[in-house]
Amino acid sequence: MSIRLGVNIDHVATLRNARNEKHPEPHVAAKIALKYGADSITIHLREDRRHINDTDLKLISSIKSIPLNLEMASNNEMLNLALKYKPKFVCIVPEKRNEVTTEGGLNLKKNTQKLKSIINILNKNDIRTSLFINPNKSDVKFSKALNSKCVELHTGNISNQIKKRKPYINQLKKIKNCAKYAKGLGLEVHAGHGMDYKTAKILSKIKEIEEFNIGHFIIGESIFFGLAKIIRKFKKIIKN
Repeated sequence: MSIRLGVNIDHVATLRNARNEKHPEPHVAAKIALKYGADSITIHLREDRRHINDTDLKLISSIKSIPLNLEMASNNEMLNLALKYKPKFVCIVPEKRNEVTTEGGLNLKKNTQKLKSIINILNKNDIRTSLFINPNKSDVKFSKALNSKCVELHTGNISNQIKKRKPYINQLKKIKNCAKYAKGLGLEVHAGHGMDYKTAKILSKIKEIEEFNIGHFIIGESIFFGLAKIIRKFKKIIKN
């Protein structure tokens, strides 16, 4: 079974916002990505709206042919937006206003009851839930206790090691062990952050992983080679 590919289109909005223009439009990128092999579309609506904004969320969620994965912080504002627009999937992620990108997985021991409440509400509304976590067994076990349906393992560390041509076997073992443990608990396993072709090829050998979510590298490469070509290449790489 091939690993599903979720394409994060946040940085299409980053490019658009650089000039405060309407072009390029994220919903157009979403349609193209799906046409050429993406299995879902990811957007992260941040508190500061630095890339994707509320209008993007409204427009993309209105296109019913788009399987939308909404990345969001664990607060009431985002919960209310998720309930209003009903994305197919939600991945709860940590968020700091001064970070450039998401730095590591959630601290599940902080605001535990709030997290569990949000997850239960989303589950009851038939929105598949996922938690973005660091690859360690304690966070996997905690995710199960919080009633999340999936975990997305943070791949930033292994991706950085591979890009710098440094040893990555320890990070790979952590991800393998966590993926196997999560699968054994009945959780669906996803992976994402900082991935490129090489990282995807290495991690695609882990049979417990069912979905990759990749954004920055895909959008960056598509500037040179086109979105369709890059997505096709990734699909070929991760085909088991």
